Amino acid sequence: MHSEARVTASELLAILSARQLRDGQVVFAGVGIPLLAATLAQRLRCPGLTILFEGGVIGAFIEPGRLPPSTNDQRCTARANMVLGSAEVLLLLQRGYVDVGFMGGAQIDQYGNLNSSFIGDPARPKTRLPGTGGGNDISSLTSMIVAMKHEKRRFVENVDFITSPGWIRGRSSRCESGLGMGGMFRVVTELAVFDFDEETRRMRAIALNPGVSCEQVQANTGFPLVFASDLGETEAPSADELAMLRHLDPDRKYTA
Repeated sequence: MHSEARVTASELLAILSARQLRDGQVVFAGVGIPLLAATLAQRLRCPGLTILFEGGVIGAFIEPGRLPPSTNDQRCTARANMVLGSAEVLLLLQRGYVDVGFMGGAQIDQYGNLNSSFIGDPARPKTRLPGTGGGNDISSLTSMIVAMKHEKRRFVENVDFITSPGWIRGRSSRCESGLGMGGMFRVVTELAVFDFDEETRRMRAIALNPGVSCEQVQANTGFPLVFASDLGETEAPSADELAMLRHLDPDRKYTA
C-alpha cells in the first residue's frame, strides 16, 4: 500500500518544497513537482495560498488524482477564481503581484541561473530542451524556488545557457543587469536545501536531509559548495504530509 511504501526522492522533493511556501503568498507554479508541492502546501498549511499558471489560470485548486500534464490543460481551471490569457497573467508578474516563482530546470549553477534551453555548444547542441516558456519572466520578477534532482551533471559551475536568471554572476550583478526585484530564494533537492549567500550570492547548503553527509552533497555538485555555519538537518516527511501527497497523486505520476 502507498502508506507503507518507502519515501521516493520525488516525494521528498515535493514535501520539502511545500515547506518553503507561506500562507497568503501568490505562487507561479510550473507543472510536475512545483505544482504538486504548491497544492500540498495549500491543503495542509497554507489555505490562503493562490496558485497561478502560465496558461492564465488564477487561483487553481487541483483535484486529487487529476494533476494536469500542462499549464494549458483544462483540468487546471476546475474551481479556479479566474482564467485569463497568457499575456494578462504574465502582466501580473510585471506589476509585482506575484510573490514566488516555482520551477525546475535541466541545469543550475552556483549563482542559481537555470538552463532549460539546450545542453552543449549553442552552434551544435548535444540536447535541445523545451526552452523558456514563461521561465524568464518568472525568474526575472519573483523570488524563486527551484526543485530538482541533485546530480553533478545538473549542478554545474556555469550553465550552458541562462534561460532563467538567478543571481547572474553573483554579488550585485543581477541588479546591474536591470533586474531590480526578485532573485533566487531556495533550491530543494533530495540531498539538501540551499539558499544563497547574501553578499556573494553563491549557493549555500543550509540543511541536509536525514542520512546525508556534506561529502555526499559535494560529490554530486560540479562546483565548490558553501555550507552554512549553522548547517541543520531537515525533518523527515510526516505521516500527514505523505498521506496527503499520495492522495493528490495516487497513481504516482510525478512521485514514482
